[in-house]
Amino acid sequence: MSRVAPITRTAAATVNDATERSLATLRMRFDQARAQTLALTDGLSAEDCALQSMPDASPTRWHLAHTTWFFEVFVLERFEPGFQPFHPGFRMLFNSYYNGVGDKHLRAERGLVSRPGLADVLAYRENVEARLRGLLQAPPVDAAAQVALTEMIELGVNHEQQHQELLLTDLKHLFSRNPLLPAYRQGWPSVPVHPSPAGWLACPGGLIDAGASTASFAFDNERPAHRVYLEPFELSLRPISCGEVIAFIEDGGYRRPELWLSLGWDTVQQCGWEAPLYWQSQPAGERSGGSKVGRWQTFTLRGVVDISPQAPAVHLSHYEADAIARWQGARLPTEFEWEQMAQQVAVEGNLLESGLYQPTEALAAPPPGLPTQMFGDVWEWTQSAYLPYPGYRAAAGAIGEYNGKFMSQQMVLRGGSCATPRSHLRATYRNFFPPQARWQFSGARLARDLK
Repeated sequence: MSRVAPITRTAAATVNDATERSLATLRMRFDQARAQTLALTDGLSAEDCALQSMPDASPTRWHLAHTTWFFEVFVLERFEPGFQPFHPGFRMLFNSYYNGVGDKHLRAERGLVSRPGLADVLAYRENVEARLRGLLQAPPVDAAAQVALTEMIELGVNHEQQHQELLLTDLKHLFSRNPLLPAYRQGWPSVPVHPSPAGWLACPGGLIDAGASTASFAFDNERPAHRVYLEPFELSLRPISCGEVIAFIEDGGYRRPELWLSLGWDTVQQCGWEAPLYWQSQPAGERSGGSKVGRWQTFTLRGVVDISPQAPAVHLSHYEADAIARWQGARLPTEFEWEQMAQQVAVEGNLLESGLYQPTEALAAPPPGLPTQMFGDVWEWTQSAYLPYPGYRAAAGAIGEYNGKFMSQQMVLRGGSCATPRSHLRATYRNFFPPQARWQFSGARLARDLK
C-alpha cells in the first residue's frame, strides 16, 4: 500500500494563516464594538439622540456618525479601491478636531444640526460597516498595506470604545437638564457588593518601568516605555468615598480657600460649587445628638437615588479631588505611582459590562495586600499634567492629531470607570481632561509621601 507524502507547509502559507487569524479577530472586535454602541442607544428616541446640553458634550446622533466618519475617512478613503464617500458633506459635518482632514462644524453647535436625521445616520453606519467588512475579507495584497490597514482599524475600534463612554456621560448630562430627571435605564441589576477597607499600601519607590511596550495595542501617548524614579510613597486602598466628601462639605470644604488651588478656588466662586456635580441635598433631618444634616441624593443614569457613603465619589473635578486630598492631609498620586500599583491588579471591576452605569462598592472581595477598585467605577485624577513621554513622536498626518496636540492644560486620569469597556483598559492607559471638568465619571484616590 502506498502512502501519501505529508504536505509540507511553506513559510508563506504559515504567515497567511496567521494573518487570517489576526483579521478574523479584528473582524470580531469591530463587530462587537459597533454592536455595543448601538446597544447603548436602545430605548432612546430620535429627540434624545439629537440634543446637546452644553458645548463640551455632543448629541448621541453625533457620536453614532463621528465613529462611522472615523472609519470612512481614515480607513476606506485610504484602502478601499474606487472609494466614494457616502455623502460628501459628512466629511466636514462629522469631523471632530482633525484640522489635517479639512473643515469641521463648530463643536458647540452640533445640537443645532437637525439633518441628517437619526435614520440617515444609522444608514450611514450600515453602509460603512458593510464596506469595511468587505475590505477585511479582501485586504490589500501588499504586506505593509495589510499592517497599516489592521493598525488603523484597531485604532478605530478603540476610538469607538472611547465614544461609548462619552455617549453615556453626555446623555447623563442631557437628562440631568430635564426637570423630569428621566432615567436612561430602569431598575438596578442585582449584583453582590463588598465593602472596601480603608487603609494604605506602601511602595518603596525606586527606578521603575513606565509606559506601554510594543507587544500589543496602546495609544501613542502611552509610549515610549521609559524609566521613572519614584520616592517612597503609600497609596490608599480604595478611592475617595462619598462619605468622605460629605464630611468635607460639612466641614466647610467648599468655603475654605486655604484648601484649594488658586484656579480651583476661582472656579468654585465663579460656578457656585457647593457639592459634586449632580448632588442635591434634601431638607435637613435630625441626626443622633440633635444636630441637623441634609440627606444627600444624586442623579444617575437610573434616576435619582440616595447617596451611599461607601460608594466611590464621582463627578469630581481635579480641583475638588485635590482640595479633598489636602483636607485629609494627603495628596493625589502621580500617574506613575498609580501605574506602579495598578500593574499588580487585574483589569476587573465595575465596568461597562456590569450594566450599572454608576460607581458602587467593590463587586468582588478585596484582594489582601492589594488596592481595590483600581479599574472601573471612577477615573482617578492624578497630580500629573498630561505631557509627552521622553522620546514621544506623534504619528505623521492627520491621525497624529489624535492625542499629541492636547498635551497642554490637561491633567491625567487613570483606571477607567463604570462606563468604560473592559477590553479598552490596561495599567498604562492615560485619559486626560482639563482640571475643571466634572461631567465625566471622575473620582480620585489618595497618596502620601513615606519618610
